[in-house]
Amino acid sequence: MLDTFITSRVRRKIVVVYSKYPDFKTHVRGLAKLIKEDAGNIQRELKKLEKAGFLISERQGNTKVYYTNKHFIIFKELQSIVLKSQRAAQKRQQSV
Repeated sequence: MLDTFITSRVRRKIVVVYSKYPDFKTHVRGLAKLIKEDAGNIQRELKKLEKAGFLISERQGNTKVYYTNKHFIIFKELQSIVLKSQRAAQKRQQSV
């Protein structure tokens, strides 16, 4: 269901991770391992999500770490949508 509204597969995966786990902090390569996507694509999407205000980044040494902006104007609503769509997907899988 979420794929209807967020058309980029990589962006959708990133939004799901950061919405489900708002205290999660990671760098590009760590996220690439977790969601099994190309680091270059992830970096591009992280920059877009940071520019939109959904994510915040900070430098830790030579590494840029990203985390959820819990004060993002629609964070709670987006988090709710992600959780609901995952529950709906689980119910569909169980009924098959």
